Parts: sequence; C-alpha cells; structure tokens
Amino acid sequence: MTTSKILVTKSTADYALLDSGDGEKLERFGKVVLSRPDPQALWTKKLSPAEWKKVDGHFVHEESGGKWSLKSGLPAKWAVSFSGLKFWIKLTAFKHTGLFPEQATNWGWVKKQIEEWKRGKSAQENKVSRDTPSTSGEVAAGSRSLSLAPKRPSNPLFFADSQIEVLNLFGYTGGATLACAQAGAKVVHIDSSKTAVAWARENAEISGLTDKPIRWIVEDARVFVEREIKRGRKYDAVIMDPPAFGHGADDELWKIEEHFLPLVGNCFKLLSDKPLFFLINGYSAGYSALSYQNVLLPLMEKFSGEIEVGELTIEEEGTNTEVRLLPAGIFARWFLK
Repeated sequence: MTTSKILVTKSTADYALLDSGDGEKLERFGKVVLSRPDPQALWTKKLSPAEWKKVDGHFVHEESGGKWSLKSGLPAKWAVSFSGLKFWIKLTAFKHTGLFPEQATNWGWVKKQIEEWKRGKSAQENKVSRDTPSTSGEVAAGSRSLSLAPKRPSNPLFFADSQIEVLNLFGYTGGATLACAQAGAKVVHIDSSKTAVAWARENAEISGLTDKPIRWIVEDARVFVEREIKRGRKYDAVIMDPPAFGHGADDELWKIEEHFLPLVGNCFKLLSDKPLFFLINGYSAGYSALSYQNVLLPLMEKFSGEIEVGELTIEEEGTNTEVRLLPAGIFARWFLK
C-alpha cells in the first residue's frame, strides 16, 4: 500500500516562519530573525517592507556565491530548542543555518517507529518470560540440584541484538541521528564533511546525548556502504538525504543522476532480515516524490509493508483563514508495520 501526504512543520517557541514571498523567506531562530532566498516562494509577501528590514541578518547573493549581512553584536552561534532536541545555529556561506525545520515531522516519525518496535519487543520478551518456568531457583535432578539461574554476561554488548541499528547517510548536522538515538537506537552517522560531523557532535552534546551509541564517521557515503557490504554488516533502518551534487571526503564526485540508484541498491544489501524502515529525503534535484516511491517498491515486494511519499512543508505564521505552506523538500519512506 502506498500513501501520499503533505507533512507540515508548525511554529514553536524557538522557530517560526514569519513570512515568505518574492523568492525569500523570513524566519525566527530563537530571538534572531533572518531573511534568506527561497526559490519556492513564488507568491507575494504578507508583511510590509518595513517589517522585513527589521531582520538581524540577511543573506546577500554575489557573483562568487553569497554572504550574510549581519547586525553588529550577533553571536557566531546560538542554541535553539526544537523537536525535543537542541541545535547550534551557525550562518554558513551556503545560506544554511544548520537546522532544517521541515524535517521535524520525519524525526518524529523515526522516533515513533523505533519506540513502537521497542514496545513490541518488550511485550514479546515479557510473554516469553511469563510462559517460561522460573529459573531463579534450583530443581531436583536425581540426587543433585541443578542451578538454572542465568549467569550475568560480562560483555556489555550482550543485549545489542535487541537494539535497532540505523545507518544515516549524508547526516550533516545530525537531526535524524539525534532523533534515532534519543528513541533508543544505535546509529552510524556518515558525512563527507569534517565540519558537519563536528557540528553534529556539538548538537549531540547540548542535547544531552553524548552517552548514546552513535558512531561519527567522516567518509564518502558510497565508499562506506561498499565497505560495510564486504564486512557483512547489517542495519535495521537506513536514512539518506542525498544532495544533487557534491564531493566526498577524498574529493569523490557525487552526481545524484549517476550515483543515487547504485547507492540505494547497495543499501538494500545492508538491510537485516526484518528491517524497520528506509527513509529518503530530497531537495534540489528536481525529482518527484513518486520517483523515490518507485525506487523503494522492491522493499514492498520483498518484505511487504507500506510506502508513504509526499512533500515536506513549513507552515507560515499568520491569522488568515488560508494558511500558506512553504514547500521545503520531498520524502519517501518504506516501513514494516
């Protein structure tokens, strides 16, 4: 079964889409208001030019790329709370801030998948415990007593097979990684940028998740996946957020039209016998969510389950009856129910 959805991120105490239009968006991160380009905002702005001029920072396009024009005194970074996590906001030369609010719905979804699996696992273990004779004492066996009390394992990873293992490719500043870890999963976080991985680790620290089982790896996604196949590694879930174009840690060229499908095929090889979910996000490649749906169809053929596809959006603040949604990407996710 496949379902189409429009996922909506609403304003919170530390984030809001204040206005959008004429190719720009006006956002609040904590108490800081920023404006930056957004080609999806084809409509007209609601707020007056005077309101837009009150910004603390504005991204300005230049021939060589772009830069931020900032009010004096604005810190190099500041923390915000969002979707049950904390993030450092930093203004990059690519107009990004390190927080992608539209992903909040996906973060909530992956947490739900993991938490429901844990509840099901716990219920199953409790049933087995109830149906199994007590082993806390001793039973007679001829002239001797046999102790059936289980020995406490010395290996701390003894119960590791009862924990979901997630692979997050193109993990950037770690939102999905932190959501999975917060829900109780083990996560391998991959990004080719050393700066991005360091940023994600900072976000884990201020979110209070430094003690969670997260492996932070700076490497090209394709190289890592190929190596994991050779190692015979398996994962219960895969998340990927592939760019349209980019370079790996050792300057490996990435073109989504050439490298995406082989990467997904290799990720299929890494899935465990009973995988939990496979989530793909897309931004600037120009593909339809239906394209990603078709990519995931082999998982339905092999494991059954469901596929949901659609758009990621952010709801604009306002009092008008008609609420405007800013398109911010597409997604496709297969999951085993």
